[in-house]
Amino acid sequence: MEPAQRITKIFEDSLDSISTASRTITREIEEASKLMVNSLLAGGKILACGNGGSAADAQHFSGEMLNRFEIERPPLPAIALNTDTSTLTSIANDYAYRDIFAKQVQALGQPKDTLLVVTTSGNSDNLLQAVSVAHAKDMRCVALNGKGGGALSKLLTSGDVNIIVPGTSTARIQEVHGIIIHCFCDLIDQHLLGIND
Repeated sequence: MEPAQRITKIFEDSLDSISTASRTITREIEEASKLMVNSLLAGGKILACGNGGSAADAQHFSGEMLNRFEIERPPLPAIALNTDTSTLTSIANDYAYRDIFAKQVQALGQPKDTLLVVTTSGNSDNLLQAVSVAHAKDMRCVALNGKGGGALSKLLTSGDVNIIVPGTSTARIQEVHGIIIHCFCDLIDQHLLGIND
Protein backbone atom coordinates (compact mmCIF):
# COMPACT_ATOMS: atom_id res chain seq x y z
CA MET A 1 0.00 0.00 0.00
CA GLU A 2 1.31 3.43 -0.96
CA PRO A 3 1.90 6.02 1.81
CA ALA A 4 -1.00 8.18 0.63
CA GLN A 5 -3.32 5.16 0.73
CA ARG A 6 -2.12 4.24 4.23
CA ILE A 7 -2.77 7.78 5.42
CA THR A 8 -6.26 7.74 3.95
CA LYS A 9 -6.96 4.36 5.56
CA ILE A 10 -5.81 5.59 8.97
CA PHE A 11 -8.16 8.57 8.72
CA GLU A 12 -11.03 6.34 7.56
CA ASP A 13 -10.42 3.81 10.36
CA SER A 14 -10.32 6.61 12.91
CA LEU A 15 -13.59 8.06 11.61
CA ASP A 16 -15.20 4.61 11.81
CA SER A 17 -14.04 4.20 15.41
CA ILE A 18 -15.30 7.65 16.37
CA SER A 19 -18.65 7.03 14.68
CA THR A 20 -19.14 3.67 16.43
CA ALA A 21 -18.21 5.16 19.81
CA SER A 22 -20.60 8.08 19.32
CA ARG A 23 -23.46 5.60 18.91
CA THR A 24 -22.55 3.24 21.75
CA ILE A 25 -20.95 4.98 24.74
CA THR A 26 -22.55 8.43 25.06
CA ARG A 27 -24.59 7.40 28.13
CA GLU A 28 -21.46 6.27 29.96
CA ILE A 29 -19.64 9.50 29.07
CA GLU A 30 -22.54 11.51 30.47
CA GLU A 31 -22.61 9.41 33.67
CA ALA A 32 -18.86 9.81 34.16
CA SER A 33 -19.09 13.56 33.70
CA LYS A 34 -21.86 13.78 36.30
CA LEU A 35 -19.81 11.70 38.73
CA MET A 36 -16.84 14.07 38.35
CA VAL A 37 -19.06 17.15 38.65
CA ASN A 38 -20.50 15.77 41.88
CA SER A 39 -16.98 15.29 43.25
CA LEU A 40 -16.03 18.86 42.39
CA LEU A 41 -19.25 20.32 43.85
CA ALA A 42 -18.64 18.37 47.06
CA GLY A 43 -15.18 19.92 47.42
CA GLY A 44 -13.35 16.89 46.04
CA LYS A 45 -10.79 16.52 43.28
CA ILE A 46 -10.06 14.23 40.38
CA LEU A 47 -6.99 12.00 40.46
CA ALA A 48 -6.00 10.69 37.02
CA CYS A 49 -3.50 8.06 35.94
CA GLY A 50 -2.43 5.89 33.04
CA ASN A 51 0.61 4.33 31.37
CA GLY A 52 2.37 5.42 28.18
CA GLY A 53 0.00 7.23 25.83
CA SER A 54 -2.70 6.88 28.47
CA ALA A 55 -0.44 8.72 30.90
CA ALA A 56 -0.35 11.58 28.41
CA ASP A 57 -4.16 11.48 28.29
CA ALA A 58 -4.38 11.64 32.11
CA GLN A 59 -2.02 14.61 32.08
CA HIS A 60 -4.01 16.24 29.25
CA PHE A 61 -7.20 15.99 31.33
CA SER A 62 -5.64 17.43 34.48
CA GLY A 63 -4.12 20.29 32.48
CA GLU A 64 -7.53 21.21 31.04
CA MET A 65 -9.03 21.15 34.56
CA LEU A 66 -6.26 23.12 36.28
CA ASN A 67 -6.04 25.75 33.57
CA ARG A 68 -9.19 25.95 31.44
CA PHE A 69 -10.81 24.23 28.49
CA GLU A 70 -12.60 26.46 25.94
CA ILE A 71 -14.14 29.11 28.17
CA GLU A 72 -12.78 31.16 31.03
CA ARG A 73 -13.46 29.76 34.48
CA PRO A 74 -11.70 29.27 37.81
CA PRO A 75 -9.19 26.39 37.92
CA LEU A 76 -10.57 23.01 38.98
CA PRO A 77 -8.69 20.54 41.22
CA ALA A 78 -7.19 17.62 39.32
CA ILE A 79 -3.89 15.78 39.69
CA ALA A 80 -2.19 13.51 37.14
CA LEU A 81 -0.48 10.84 39.25
CA ASN A 82 1.94 9.85 36.48
CA THR A 83 3.83 13.16 36.29
CA ASP A 84 6.08 13.15 39.38
CA THR A 85 9.15 11.17 38.32
CA SER A 86 10.76 11.24 41.77
CA THR A 87 7.66 9.73 43.36
CA LEU A 88 7.13 7.20 40.57
CA THR A 89 10.71 5.97 40.52
CA SER A 90 11.07 5.84 44.31
CA ILE A 91 7.92 3.73 44.67
CA ALA A 92 8.88 1.46 41.77
CA ASN A 93 12.40 1.07 43.13
CA ASP A 94 11.55 0.56 46.82
CA TYR A 95 8.37 -1.47 46.33
CA ALA A 96 7.06 -2.40 42.87
CA TYR A 97 5.86 -0.75 39.68
CA ARG A 98 2.38 -2.08 40.46
CA ASP A 99 2.26 0.29 43.47
CA ILE A 100 3.15 3.58 41.74
CA PHE A 101 -0.44 4.85 41.62
CA ALA A 102 -1.93 2.96 44.56
CA LYS A 103 0.42 4.57 47.08
CA GLN A 104 -0.42 8.03 45.74
CA VAL A 105 -4.15 7.32 45.92
CA GLN A 106 -3.63 6.10 49.49
CA ALA A 107 -1.88 9.36 50.39
CA LEU A 108 -3.94 11.88 48.41
CA GLY A 109 -7.37 10.34 47.88
CA GLN A 110 -10.45 11.26 49.92
CA PRO A 111 -14.01 9.88 49.82
CA LYS A 112 -15.28 12.90 47.84
CA ASP A 113 -12.65 12.41 45.13
CA THR A 114 -12.94 10.57 41.81
CA LEU A 115 -10.19 8.38 40.36
CA LEU A 116 -9.93 8.51 36.55
CA VAL A 117 -7.95 5.59 35.13
CA VAL A 118 -7.03 5.60 31.44
CA THR A 119 -6.14 2.31 29.75
CA THR A 120 -6.51 0.76 26.31
CA SER A 121 -6.74 -2.81 27.63
CA GLY A 122 -8.05 -2.76 31.21
CA ASN A 123 -5.24 -5.08 32.30
CA SER A 124 -2.52 -2.81 33.75
CA ASP A 125 -1.73 -4.09 37.24
CA ASN A 126 -0.82 -0.65 38.58
CA LEU A 127 -4.25 0.68 37.57
CA LEU A 128 -6.01 -2.29 39.13
CA GLN A 129 -4.14 -1.64 42.39
CA ALA A 130 -5.08 2.04 42.27
CA VAL A 131 -8.77 1.20 41.83
CA SER A 132 -8.64 -1.24 44.75
CA VAL A 133 -7.18 1.44 47.01
CA ALA A 134 -9.71 4.01 45.76
CA HIS A 135 -12.56 1.66 46.66
CA ALA A 136 -11.05 1.10 50.11
CA LYS A 137 -11.11 4.88 50.57
CA ASP A 138 -14.78 5.10 49.43
CA MET A 139 -13.83 6.87 46.21
CA ARG A 140 -15.71 6.45 42.95
CA CYS A 141 -13.85 5.52 39.76
CA VAL A 142 -14.15 6.35 36.08
CA ALA A 143 -12.38 4.09 33.59
CA LEU A 144 -11.52 5.13 30.06
CA ASN A 145 -11.12 1.59 28.81
CA GLY A 146 -10.80 -0.49 25.65
CA LYS A 147 -10.41 -3.97 24.13
CA GLY A 148 -13.38 -5.44 25.97
CA GLY A 149 -12.52 -3.94 29.34
CA GLY A 150 -10.06 -6.54 30.65
CA ALA A 151 -9.62 -7.33 34.35
CA LEU A 152 -10.57 -3.76 35.26
CA SER A 153 -14.20 -4.40 34.27
CA LYS A 154 -14.45 -7.12 36.92
CA LEU A 155 -13.00 -4.85 39.59
CA LEU A 156 -15.27 -1.84 39.05
CA THR A 157 -18.47 -1.59 41.08
CA SER A 158 -21.98 -0.31 40.34
CA GLY A 159 -20.97 3.13 41.66
CA ASP A 160 -18.21 3.42 39.07
CA VAL A 161 -18.41 4.19 35.34
CA ASN A 162 -16.66 1.96 32.82
CA ILE A 163 -16.35 3.49 29.33
CA ILE A 164 -15.19 0.73 27.00
CA VAL A 165 -14.27 2.05 23.58
CA PRO A 166 -15.24 -0.52 20.93
CA GLY A 167 -12.44 -2.02 18.86
CA THR A 168 -9.05 -3.66 19.21
CA SER A 169 -6.59 -1.10 17.83
CA THR A 170 -4.67 0.71 20.57
CA ALA A 171 -4.21 3.75 18.32
CA ARG A 172 -7.91 4.03 17.49
CA ILE A 173 -8.89 3.57 21.16
CA GLN A 174 -6.47 6.33 22.19
CA GLU A 175 -7.92 8.66 19.55
CA VAL A 176 -11.42 8.13 20.91
CA HIS A 177 -10.13 8.58 24.48
CA GLY A 178 -8.92 12.04 23.44
CA ILE A 179 -12.40 12.98 22.25
CA ILE A 180 -13.96 11.59 25.44
CA ILE A 181 -11.60 13.72 27.52
CA HIS A 182 -12.79 16.77 25.61
CA CYS A 183 -16.39 15.68 26.23
CA PHE A 184 -15.62 15.48 29.96
CA CYS A 185 -14.13 18.97 29.94
CA ASP A 186 -17.03 20.43 28.00
CA LEU A 187 -19.74 18.78 30.12
CA ILE A 188 -18.03 19.70 33.40
CA ASP A 189 -17.74 23.34 32.30
CA GLN A 190 -21.32 23.44 31.03
CA HIS A 191 -22.68 22.10 34.30
CA LEU A 192 -20.53 24.11 36.69
CA LEU A 193 -21.02 27.37 34.82
CA GLY A 194 -24.71 26.83 34.10
CA ILE A 195 -24.30 27.28 30.36
CA ASN A 196 -26.91 25.69 28.12
CA ASP A 197 -26.17 26.34 24.45
